[in-house]
Amino acid sequence: MFARALQLVALSSLVLSAPACVSHSSTPMTGRVEVPLAERRIGQYISSGWSFDTSSFWIEGPEGVVVIDVQFLPSVAAEVIAAAERVTRKKVVAAIVLHANPDKFNGTATFQARGIEVWTAEQVLARIPEVFARRTEAFAERYAPDWPTAVPQPRSFGAATTTLKLAGLELKAHVLGPGCSPAHVVIEWGDHVFVGDLVANKAHAWLENGETEAWLQRLAEIEAMQPKHVHPGRGRSGGPELIANQREYLQAVLSLVAAEKPTLPPDPAAMQRVRAELERRYEGYRFPVFLEIGLPAVWRRMATGNATESPAAGPAEGPAEARPAGSNSQP
Repeated sequence: MFARALQLVALSSLVLSAPACVSHSSTPMTGRVEVPLAERRIGQYISSGWSFDTSSFWIEGPEGVVVIDVQFLPSVAAEVIAAAERVTRKKVVAAIVLHANPDKFNGTATFQARGIEVWTAEQVLARIPEVFARRTEAFAERYAPDWPTAVPQPRSFGAATTTLKLAGLELKAHVLGPGCSPAHVVIEWGDHVFVGDLVANKAHAWLENGETEAWLQRLAEIEAMQPKHVHPGRGRSGGPELIANQREYLQAVLSLVAAEKPTLPPDPAAMQRVRAELERRYEGYRFPVFLEIGLPAVWRRMATGNATESPAAGPAEGPAEARPAGSNSQP
C-alpha cells in the first residue's frame, strides 16, 4: 500500500505540472528559477511536479556558491548546478542536505562528481541508507534510468549545531530533532533561514513520520532564530508568516484527528472525513495525496498515546503497529 501511494503521488504530480524552460538559460530545464529582488545573492530552483515541486536554494558567497538541498533526480541536480552557476557566474563549491528525504539527498553523487562537497549532520547521514532503500523499492523502476545507482553519501559535519565556513560565507547549521523526518538541519544566514520540508508554502505536509507535536517544537525553534526570510522545501519563499501558517496547519491536523477519538486499528471512514476537511480548509494546496500516507501515521501515534494514558483502553500497540512501514522519509 505504501509503495502504491507513493506512486500515486508521482503520477498526480506529472498530471498537475507541465515542464517550463528557464528563459535566461541556454539549456532547457524541467523546472524554474526564482531570484528574489530583495536579496540577489539567493536563488531558488523549483523542480517540476514529476519530482514533487522540490526547492533547492543557492547562496552566492565571495568564493563561490553554496546549494541547499540537492534534489530528487540526478538530472535535476545537474540543472540546479547549471542554473546557479549561470545566474551567479560563479562555481558551486558546496551543498548541504537538510534532512533524510530523497528529494533532498538523491542528487548527492551528481554534485560530488563535479568536485562539489556535500554536507549534512551525522543524524541525517545515519538515516539515508534505510530511507534510500525504501524509496528505491518504490521509485527506481518508475524513474529509471534517472535514479541513483548507489546510496548517496554526503559528508558529516558532526552531530551538533555548528558554523560552516563555505564559499567565504558563515552559515549556522542548526541540528534539530524530529519533524517530517527523524532529524533536521536548518541553515541560518543573517536573517534568512532554509528549513526544508519543516515549512511548505501552499502544499500539504508530509506527515508520514507521525511526529506532529515534535514538528511544532521545531517550528518554535525556528521562530526563536527571529528570521525575516523563510525559504521552504516547497513553494515560494516568504516571511515569518510561513512558519505561522505551518503551525496552524499542523494544529488543524491534530485537532481534527483528536476529534475522531482515534483507536487502533485506524478507521478509514474517519480518516477520510479528516482528509476531506483538510482539503476544504486548505483548498488549492498542492499534493493532497500526501495525506493518504500521513494521516494514518498521525492517527496511529495519537491512538497509541491514548491507549498508554488510559488504563481502561488496554495495552498499547507495539512499535511495529505504532508507525506504518517506511515512516522515516518523504518522496
